[in-house]
Formats: sequence, structure tokens, C-alpha cells
Amino acid sequence: MRLIVMGQQAFGKDVLAKLLDTGTDDVVAVYCEPDKDGKPVDPIKEFALEKGLPVEQPANFDDAATLETLKGYNADLMVMAFVNVFVPEAARDTPTHGSICFHPSLLPLHRGPSAVNWPIIMGSEKSGYSWFYPSDGLDEGDSLIQWECPIGPDDTVIDLYFKKIYPHAVDSVLTVVDHFRGGNPPRIVANEDEATYERRCTTRHSRIEWGRPVNQVYDLIRGTNPAPGAWTTFNGEKLGVFDCRPVPGDGISGRIRAISDEGVEVQCVGGRIRLHRVRPEGGGKVPASEWAASVGLKPGDELGN
Repeated sequence: MRLIVMGQQAFGKDVLAKLLDTGTDDVVAVYCEPDKDGKPVDPIKEFALEKGLPVEQPANFDDAATLETLKGYNADLMVMAFVNVFVPEAARDTPTHGSICFHPSLLPLHRGPSAVNWPIIMGSEKSGYSWFYPSDGLDEGDSLIQWECPIGPDDTVIDLYFKKIYPHAVDSVLTVVDHFRGGNPPRIVANEDEATYERRCTTRHSRIEWGRPVNQVYDLIRGTNPAPGAWTTFNGEKLGVFDCRPVPGDGISGRIRAISDEGVEVQCVGGRIRLHRVRPEGGGKVPASEWAASVGLKPGDELGN
């Protein structure tokens, strides 16, 4: 099959590499976002040029010339791997079999740009990914295939995405193309009654409220680790919170209850969070005990003030 690969960053590059490694199909062009001033060249563009592939970087797909260029590649399928730009129907339907798009959730759950963060933050026990038939709606459309994996009780974004979803999803692109090559690709109809959409998870959402139940605080911290990063304040200065564990204990929410070489214990409702690694404002990540010593932290002090 003649393929166009559209994507960006490491995931797009690795999907492209997987398709090229097999040698079964002919990648006729690579599409990615335009270069940004002061930013490194996108890995998928760099890799495509190394392989001698044509690279297209339209700012949008609204003009006739861009669509004519796309049509000129005579592609059978466009594989959309990690795409941020809007691709209208006229462009998606240009290849003979149209386009297929990747999303790191079990659609129609968690449509939106932070689909890995929110399941963890919400305390979900499973997630996965979908390859779906894109429409003009954000992450809307029926799915071709889906893959499910558990979210462990201590999983962070790194664990869920980079250790579980990412490697399996890259390999799955071969299955995706095989379905279209077979001539009868499946279609899993989306149940819109189950659909959810969450906006981009930012630091506005990742501020810790120590007065919440300990499991909710823990889920927020691990669901924003490493990005956008949970945070609190101490003496008016921002403190990023990363590695931690829930531990038993009671007291007034937000108060420091214990400090040791293991970390700093902060009270929540129904238990405590032991902070293991933090990032003081303007600095790098350090052990929580080291930070505590540097600011003279003591039991009874309060975070979030």
C-alpha cells in the first residue's frame, strides 16, 4: 500500500520507523507541523529526511494547492500518528481508503489533548488506546481497533504512557495497515452516551488541595507526573510535587506531620502523602528531605498557605 504518515515528535517518528522497517508498504510522503522559530527540528521530519522521504509542512489544509499536493501522492491510506493540526474532510478523504488516527484512550472516553493524565487523576483502573476514523469533531469517530491496559495503583503518566501504551501502539500500526490491506477494516461504533471530553490539563488543574481525601490527592500528583506537575506553596513560594506515596496517619489537613530521610509527610483527609521528590521555585528536583532542611521546615508547618 502507498502510505502517507502524518505526525510529530517521537511517537510519529517511531510509527514511521516501524512502517519502514517492514518494507511491506511504500511510504510516499511524511506530513508534520511547520518548523517553529527557536525550536529543534521535529524528530519525524529529521528522520524522514534522513530516509530520503518527501516532507510536507502545510500550516493548514484550506487552500487548493495544499490539497492538490496531497492528492498528487496517490496514497491508499493516511496514518495520523500524534496530530495537533485540524485536518478537514477534504484532506482526510483524499487517500483511497481515507485516514486513520491514533488517540491514547479508550474512545469515546477521554477525548481531548490530555487523555493520559485524566484517567489517572480520576482514579480509573484502566486505559489504553484507539485507532479511529477521524471526523471534523475532536477525537470523534468510530474506532478501527482498541487496546486496553490496567492502570496500576501507583502508575504515573510515565508508567501508563511510555511503558504501556506507547510501545504497544507503535507496534500496532502494522495491524492497522493490515486491516486496510485486507479490504474489510472493522468498525467499532462509538457509544456517544459514554463519551467524555476533558480539556488540556495545565498547572491551573494541578494545584494540590490538601483538604481533599488522600486518594484524590495522590491520584492528582501521579496523574500530573511529570507534566504539567502537581504543585503547592510554602511561605508564598511555589513547590512542585512529584514522586510520593500515601501513608496512614491523621491530623489537620495541609500540616506537616513528620520529616525523615524517607520524605515529608503532609496530612490530607483520611491519610497522609509522603513527599519523596519536589522542585522548589526556580530550582531543580531534589529529595523532599533535602528541601525541608533548606527551608527549615518543621512538623506543624502548613503547605498551601
